[in-house]
Amino acid sequence: MTKSIGILGCGWLGLPLAKKLIEKGYSVKGTTTSANKLDVLQKEGITPYQISLSEDGIQGNIGEFLSEIETLIIDIPPKLRGKHTESFVEKMKLLVAEIKKSTVAYVIFVSSTAVYGNTEGEVSEDSPLEPATESGKQLVECEKILRNEESFKTTIIRFGGLIGPDRHPVTTLSGREHLSNGNHPINLIHLDDCIHMILTILEQSYWGEIFNGVYPHHPKKQVYYFEEAQKRGLPTPSYKTESSPKKGKIVLSKNFLDKNQSFTTPIIS
Repeated sequence: MTKSIGILGCGWLGLPLAKKLIEKGYSVKGTTTSANKLDVLQKEGITPYQISLSEDGIQGNIGEFLSEIETLIIDIPPKLRGKHTESFVEKMKLLVAEIKKSTVAYVIFVSSTAVYGNTEGEVSEDSPLEPATESGKQLVECEKILRNEESFKTTIIRFGGLIGPDRHPVTTLSGREHLSNGNHPINLIHLDDCIHMILTILEQSYWGEIFNGVYPHHPKKQVYYFEEAQKRGLPTPSYKTESSPKKGKIVLSKNFLDKNQSFTTPIIS
């Protein structure tokens, strides 16, 4: 089991993950795109690097960051919304070229259930990939690039909707009316379970695999978000009555559960 780890992207998931790894005795290097955050990482015991990826190149000392680490966790968002979008695929190609020059033997790539698109019914890791969004399409390409590389082994985690102490979809849905797809199931995972899955992959050496990361409880959106809003004292959202036969998708975390692993943090408040 490797004890030297790099986390590319110490954000909402990456920073608490780094703290947990340090607690468990790992040596952790971490990156941020912001100079202001370098001190924050250092105070947590992370060796900090300011690194940002663009289509034109990598800014920052990527060679030093990747040196003397055996495992790299890639947790950076595609950022394909808004006016200033860049190709996530091109960024990943540049990163892979640097990884190949380094000591990195194992990679964990944080992907998303967006790769399944608007598929109906149950989907597992073996289901066809039918991304409907640009970020979903680019994530599929990035997964392929990483998994086809022979100089290191990559494990992919496709997380569902992320929730945690300061993050929950109900806060943006609160009070809204005539929302669509109220009869579709939710596919969420708590921050603590994201960290738990990554630690399990590291500790069990689950390399060269694909995991869906979604808590195995899938109430309908209109029921779940109504109840979560009430518990928080927020105005409840309302959904329009729809006659569409479409029922949405349920993302099964089949591979993780088949290995007799479990999820630890319920999505019900």
